[in-house]
Amino acid sequence: MTCARTRAIGWAVVAALTLAGCTGPAPAPPPPRDRAVPAGGLRLVAFDSCAEALRQLRTAARAAVGPWGLDTFGGGPAVDVARADGSVTKEALAAGAGGYSGTTVHEAGVDEPDLVKTDGRRIVTLAGGVLSVVDPVSRRLTGRLALDPTTPRYARADGDLLLHGDRALVLLRAAWLAKPAAGRERPGSEGAGRPRLVLVDLAGAPRIVGEYRIDGSLVDARQVGATARVVIRSAPRLTFPQPREGTDAQRTAANRAVVDRATIDAWLPRYEVREGGRTTSGQVGCDRVSRPPRFSGASLVTVLSFDLGAGTLGAGDPVTVVADGDTVYGSGPRLYVVNDQRWRVRPGGAEPTGTEIYQFDTSAGTPRYVAAGSVPGWLINQYALSEWNGHLRVATTTGELGGGEGRSESGVYVLRADGPALTRVGQVTGLGRGERIHSVRFLGGTGYVVTFRQVDPLYTVDLRDPAAPRVTGELKITGYSSYLHPVGDGRLLGVGQEASARGQVQGTQVSLFDVADPARPFRIARYHVPGGWSEVESDPHAFLYWAPERLVAVPVGRPGVVVDRAGAEGGRSRPSNGVLALRVTDSGFTVVGTVEHPTSLRDGGEWTPIRRSLVVDGVLWTVSDAGLKATALAGMTPLAWVPTD
Repeated sequence: MTCARTRAIGWAVVAALTLAGCTGPAPAPPPPRDRAVPAGGLRLVAFDSCAEALRQLRTAARAAVGPWGLDTFGGGPAVDVARADGSVTKEALAAGAGGYSGTTVHEAGVDEPDLVKTDGRRIVTLAGGVLSVVDPVSRRLTGRLALDPTTPRYARADGDLLLHGDRALVLLRAAWLAKPAAGRERPGSEGAGRPRLVLVDLAGAPRIVGEYRIDGSLVDARQVGATARVVIRSAPRLTFPQPREGTDAQRTAANRAVVDRATIDAWLPRYEVREGGRTTSGQVGCDRVSRPPRFSGASLVTVLSFDLGAGTLGAGDPVTVVADGDTVYGSGPRLYVVNDQRWRVRPGGAEPTGTEIYQFDTSAGTPRYVAAGSVPGWLINQYALSEWNGHLRVATTTGELGGGEGRSESGVYVLRADGPALTRVGQVTGLGRGERIHSVRFLGGTGYVVTFRQVDPLYTVDLRDPAAPRVTGELKITGYSSYLHPVGDGRLLGVGQEASARGQVQGTQVSLFDVADPARPFRIARYHVPGGWSEVESDPHAFLYWAPERLVAVPVGRPGVVVDRAGAEGGRSRPSNGVLALRVTDSGFTVVGTVEHPTSLRDGGEWTPIRRSLVVDGVLWTVSDAGLKATALAGMTPLAWVPTD
């Protein structure tokens, strides 16, 4: 996920994915190779002073504010802002090592926050605001820490964690009951409506050694070695009047007056650090803020850096850009923050115009802005981005979301940093006309793109020549894959939904593709769970492939059955959920077995599905909010149940 990742699973998700239609003509040819296409002039420039920053932020926010305040979710319309010398910018936006596994990450060596982590010595989980530590050798709970001990379980913040040595960094999003009202924190909330970063020492009994709070919302994070980069999105702290009378023009004028009176402090994110019994406060300095030539003044993105090998969190070494962002991709030496605009609502229902991309160099010390640019369309998730040989590949869908025949299509764009700008050097468009992207995977010089409306075209895209990407193969089958994973030997595994010839989804489907010949991809085998759904479809962290055993583990839920607490018919309806374990063979799949957790009706009937799977020393560990189950890979024999609830 991010992280800011969606974890809702069930029939609502499956129903929302039901589409109708058919594919269109062949993809359009790439642009001429002798002409580079600008990717959007989003050059980032630092403000000269706090006074200049305030002037430009007021100008942009004044233009973006409406009768009901700032569009802090969509960011408002971008406006050209005059520079200090009086000139005006004219750029416009363009349309497992060893004996254990982690959970799935996008790039090797770049860890991502998740609800469970392991280093082979311990398994650390986070559920309901409680951090639990399990010893995989004794298969016992060895530590438990309630991060919000005085807060009711149902009101605790959602979160994930990162792990390095004896330290865990817990990333807690703002609890929903503690959200600020009318732009102000509730009295006594002590910043509860802000994201919290909690550093926990795991050397003995888990204990909190540091805590960091900052204005805004948690977008996502990436970790390379001991360094964690955390991305925060914030809005200006402006309190607008809420008049019951008056016209839209009058309300807009009143809101603009609020913007005109605001000081620079309203925009600069505040943070608070609690360590060693002391609390210190600070604010991102104007010298740490950069801006593109076009922005709304309604959103800021801040990148924080923490050394998990150090004894303290510190101030996070923040750097900020006046922009929006909701997707994070990390290649290792570079971090990309992307404003993909997929959920933006425009006046009159107009479509988002493009995806804005901000590139940071994170190879050493404080993140440094390198370049910025944009491409047409919107992303499905972080897997739609990939860096390879100095180029960034981006797959997007343009046109009406869920539109009819010919109103949408997808493409792959190749960008290269050229000074402060990400320049488009190649593209291939026209994929899946009338459809939208459901999954993307880039592997070296090849891209795989799945679009869907009635049938699933799996496109193979040759990206070895960045200036001339081209579609080399296409496979049409029913259903679609929401996640693609390489399993070696020219094989690609997909997890998604089977569907009828008319596009009606019919349950979880695991597919094995042969992509050794990019011109002739074909499906070797599939495994179908009628009526099923899987969290893998919305969150790849739920997927596990353990290469030494060629083992695939996928959580699969099924429709509810009517039972009571004793298992007899006639009680409440409860969905069933377990982990399906398959082994990949040369000819397809063999079923290894299934894993289910003990029935849990805690808190008066809450269902606790299995969320994650990982392997430690020949044992498959499955994780739910209620606990962990250990199952021997040899024979799928149950070994232990470790409750954490």
